[in-house]
Amino acid sequence: MNLTEKRKDTIEQANHFIAQSKHQVNQQYRHQYHLMAPIGWINDPNGFIFFQGAYHLFYQYYPYDSQWGPMHWGHSKSTDMIHWEHLPVALAPDQWYDKDGCFSGSALEKDGLLYLMYTGHRIEEGKTYQTQCIAISKDGIHFEKLENNPVIGESILGKEGSIHDFRDPKVFVHGESYFAVVATKTEHDRGRILLFSSEDCLNWQFYSVLLEGDASQGIMWECPDLFHLDGKDVLILSPIQIEKNGYEYHNISSTMACIGKMDWQTGKLEVETSHEIDFGLDFYAPQTTLGADNQRIMIAWMQMWGRTLPTHVLGHRWAGSMTLPRTLHVRNERLVQEPFPQIHDALDLQLNEEQIIVNEHPIVYRRVIEDNTYLRLVIQLNEAREFTFTLAGLQLSYSYDKEALTLSRENVGHVISGDEQPILTQRTIQTPLIEDCLTLEIFRDTSSIEVFISGQETITTTFYEEEKNKDLIFSATGNAIIQQLDIGQVMV
Repeated sequence: MNLTEKRKDTIEQANHFIAQSKHQVNQQYRHQYHLMAPIGWINDPNGFIFFQGAYHLFYQYYPYDSQWGPMHWGHSKSTDMIHWEHLPVALAPDQWYDKDGCFSGSALEKDGLLYLMYTGHRIEEGKTYQTQCIAISKDGIHFEKLENNPVIGESILGKEGSIHDFRDPKVFVHGESYFAVVATKTEHDRGRILLFSSEDCLNWQFYSVLLEGDASQGIMWECPDLFHLDGKDVLILSPIQIEKNGYEYHNISSTMACIGKMDWQTGKLEVETSHEIDFGLDFYAPQTTLGADNQRIMIAWMQMWGRTLPTHVLGHRWAGSMTLPRTLHVRNERLVQEPFPQIHDALDLQLNEEQIIVNEHPIVYRRVIEDNTYLRLVIQLNEAREFTFTLAGLQLSYSYDKEALTLSRENVGHVISGDEQPILTQRTIQTPLIEDCLTLEIFRDTSSIEVFISGQETITTTFYEEEKNKDLIFSATGNAIIQQLDIGQVMV
């Protein structure tokens, strides 16, 4: 059997297993409008691109179990990023250079062809080796790996990083050249992002050390993505074990936006400011693309490393999903996120109320929270010390004195524990009021919640109810006024 035959057999085996087994997935916690795989485990989004009239999103995928295994690339496409069509598995670990996994990467259109650049992962005598590889497709579905893979190996990497931790290429065009940012680490276990260049996307050379972290910024950086937005250059990445900084970086693995100015002569990013991207419990490995209208769009893995996963523990045969797509901007030196506009086209608003006075006597809306509920609230808080509301058992509370919003899943359903000590059950974000008001836009799916805060910050968290709680409850210390309350559903 030659390598091409083996490749087809491996992908065909995965696709056959999916087709034969996907009906066995327990639907209890499955989402209604977030992307999931048909069966099995998923993690990082990969190859996010608008290609031939549709958004394509690949993802790290192990179809055979609901826990991490040798990585394949799953594949879906959509025109609105709410309704997703599952496509055949795109890549499988079937070559000598990727035999233990086709790790994360990205996509690029060139001459009408779709290029995937990914990390080939292999283990030899207990040591990990990671190199960068390319696969090409004419139809955007069936891919052929280059015969001369890997295209960036140890000889090109040299001493600029560790071949044992060298992954997650994000490929893009700048000027008339192709570039790729790739994550690695220093000999002192500090994150480092490298920049490589090419004239044809096939033959690559080292260009520069784009950015290097200090001892407080984690032992390894992953999933870099470099782009220009609103007059700034932005590098997003995912640091492992970055030190806490106030309310930031409390998860064992985090996400960070570095905003500044790129010097293309030296290949260095001069960072002016940096911050955590999302302040929830389940947000990692974000990747961006340019949309149909040239807007910058981001999607992330809506899960977290080092945590128990109820759908795996319960034998539901799936784990992991993607966030909603988010449109990005740079405002006031921060990377801000808004829901992708087409999501609003799917809303069915069912209740609208105004000028609701909230105090220490709880206001209860019975049986208004469904698995696909949408909420929008504008809350005036200048006469309240604290404002609290619960939905699906989750508690959100705002402290006027601390100017901070907290989301807790502590008393909700199945306990989720992790590598953080003590168990991390809530996150808090600093978010000052705007004209005395807090504006929240909330998307609840079956086992997740995404909160967009005053058009500035976000909180993303998963939860797994054991009993459905459909009530919405408001209370306050002092007097709060809900100037506007919209309740509806995301219809799919």
